Amino acid sequence: MSDALLDDLRDESEELDRLVADLSPERWATPTPAPGWTVAHQIAHLAWTDDAALLAAIDPEGFAAHVTEALDAPGTFVDEGAAKGAAAPPGELLARWRDGRERLRQALAAAPAGARLPWYGPPMSAASMATARLMETWAHGQDVADALGAVRTPTARLRHVAWIGIRARDHAHAVRGMTAPAEPFRVELTAPDGTLWAYGPEDAAQRVTGPALDFCLLVTQRAHRADLAVRAEGADADRWLDIAQAFAGPAGPGRAPRGAA
Repeated sequence: MSDALLDDLRDESEELDRLVADLSPERWATPTPAPGWTVAHQIAHLAWTDDAALLAAIDPEGFAAHVTEALDAPGTFVDEGAAKGAAAPPGELLARWRDGRERLRQALAAAPAGARLPWYGPPMSAASMATARLMETWAHGQDVADALGAVRTPTARLRHVAWIGIRARDHAHAVRGMTAPAEPFRVELTAPDGTLWAYGPEDAAQRVTGPALDFCLLVTQRAHRADLAVRAEGADADRWLDIAQAFAGPAGPGRAPRGAA
């Protein structure tokens, strides 16, 4: 795996770490846009998922047992994991997250070339696992930033979030019982530095364009499409923007438009 990808994962985590490291206990209890989740829940969820990813990387049999337990409570195990972690003192939770993400980074760096790591959905490569962890860290970091009234500066790390969102196009259809379009789309995104990130054939009839930040907010369901400058050409591309998601789980409820009751 590329050291650059693991460096980006580290940098994304450290940016969020700086946002929460000096918070008072009261601020850790600030509600975030995710219903029922505070800042502490968001960090606890990241720590919990890093622990699961580490287990998948170093102990596949142990991870299989973990998945069996999760299947006994499919609608609640994620919330339960976040709630348990959020109940710890902030310093303890922060130390757990820091330790777990570093151990995961080391495990992914040591993974053999071509290795496939088990996960809740299909197995994935170590590079895909790192990309997924970066995407989730960025997305939950956005929840924390929104809760604290902080504005984050977009970085080139968004390319990982955008890529996984594009790769998840067919999954977004499948989890809704819809047939994904057969043909590839063209996606053109304006990067934070003004350059163009382009994916798919130039002559594709179905096209998506817009700022990379807005596209990433859309596919992580951190903002409503109506509040973003992402545009579609073609009926299939337009339909995709209504259902896009970068995560592998079931379809999420998304966010209401700004100003909605």
